[in-house]
Amino acid sequence: MSTPAPNERRVIPLRPQPSSPGSGGATPAPREPLWRDLVGDVLRRERLAQERTLKDVAEAARISMPYLSELERGRKEASSEVLGAAARALGLGLADLLSLAQAELARTTRSRVVRGRTSSRTSLAARHDGLCLAA
Repeated sequence: MSTPAPNERRVIPLRPQPSSPGSGGATPAPREPLWRDLVGDVLRRERLAQERTLKDVAEAARISMPYLSELERGRKEASSEVLGAAARALGLGLADLLSLAQAELARTTRSRVVRGRTSSRTSLAARHDGLCLAA
């Protein structure tokens, strides 16, 4: 077993790499969406539905425009204070924002259940229609 050179780092990917076609591996199951992606999608959808700019909402929320953009694209995990400020800037409460994100998660989970690519744990989660978060 070789040891890496002093200035080389061993990188362990957080997400599994997709198998290449023809590698003989099974098709990987679709990955579950990340919470930050769901929340970002809700923020962007609500902002666009109100026909507001990133600048307008960022100023109302008192956060930077680049940071709001990163939140919408799912690149950053926001604190509850920042999420609450962004939600209020859009005329929503924090519970509204989280409920909309949870509904999106339930919708995507249901579509996985319908396709038959799920475990019993996922199908149990898909039956919850209210705000249901686990620690």
